[in-house]
Amino acid sequence: MSLKRWQTLMTLCQLPPSISCFDALAQAYSEPHRYYHTAMHISAMLQHFDVIKEQANEPHLIELAIWFHDAIYRPFAQDNERASANWAEEFLHDAGLSAQATEKVVELIMATVHDQQSDDPDTQLLIDLDLSILGAEPDTYDNFEQQIRSEYRWVPGIIYRRKRKAILLEFLARDPLFKTDYCQQEFESKARANLTRAVTLLS
Repeated sequence: MSLKRWQTLMTLCQLPPSISCFDALAQAYSEPHRYYHTAMHISAMLQHFDVIKEQANEPHLIELAIWFHDAIYRPFAQDNERASANWAEEFLHDAGLSAQATEKVVELIMATVHDQQSDDPDTQLLIDLDLSILGAEPDTYDNFEQQIRSEYRWVPGIIYRRKRKAILLEFLARDPLFKTDYCQQEFESKARANLTRAVTLLS
């Protein structure tokens, strides 16, 4: 995670540098129970975002959502996205971002629950970025699956396999899985191959 990039984003949003918030986020993404939901995940999303951010209506708000969307990550909890959104909302309100923009960031973060699809282009873009790992090269994807298993290592194998398979099948049922043209072209076919292979291994 880049302090320089964070400060640039704060400038674009007309907010104070907020180095203390950057430090808190960096510490959060370095928690020892995280294997996938780390700073590397944020950096990977930002790298893809840089390619397509000109397509966004409010790119600075999407980037804020990227930084905060997994800020709270407790594998045993059911409200990580809400807790992350609350952190973002409190910080952005105190920093002076408008109420409308802050609410948009909160909505974007909550969309990463991935329990429903959206017609909003910026939301679709963020969701695609969050799911881009599904379309990684096979070795990278397989490592991702191992990292997720490590984050849920306390779940008995038979239960984990059943629940993980159900999640992956839900993604496979989406047609298309990715909504933006860029992510469809870059990730769709590889994602379907990865997901199909993973489902087979979990069966």
